[in-house]
Order: sequence, then C-alpha cells, then structure tokens
Amino acid sequence: MNAQTRKPTNLSLDSALLSEAKALKVNLSRAAEEGVRAAVTAAKSERWKAENAAALRSSNSYVERHGLPLERFRQF
Repeated sequence: MNAQTRKPTNLSLDSALLSEAKALKVNLSRAAEEGVRAAVTAAKSERWKAENAAALRSSNSYVERHGLPLERFRQF
C-alpha cells in the first residue's frame, strides 16, 4: 500500500498496552492496520456465513440424505 492510500486516524488505546508497545518499538500504525484488516476479514466471513446459511443447510441436508454426488469416483 502506498502513502497516497493511507489516511491519518485517531484511536483510543489502553494506556498500559500503548506504553508497552512503544517500549518494544512496535509500529502502531502497522499493528493497528493489521488488526483492523483481521477484524474486517472476520466480519466479512461471518456475514457470508449468515447470508448463505440456508444454502449451506440445504447442501448439507442433501449430502446427508444422498451422499456426495460424485462419491463413486473418489480415490481416497
């Protein structure tokens, strides 16, 4: 990511955690970005699961009743 796509942001952090991070020379911007990226990925995953829950239940139900459609061709 280049500097043009970055945006300054204010955050409130636990003061003890902030002190420890500074003492360990943790790059706060990068660490916060990585944490937000992980949270966004998790939120997208949960949203996808919720939006597709009915289809997943239907597919699982089909497999429970009929088995895997191409199971006879499996070599393991």
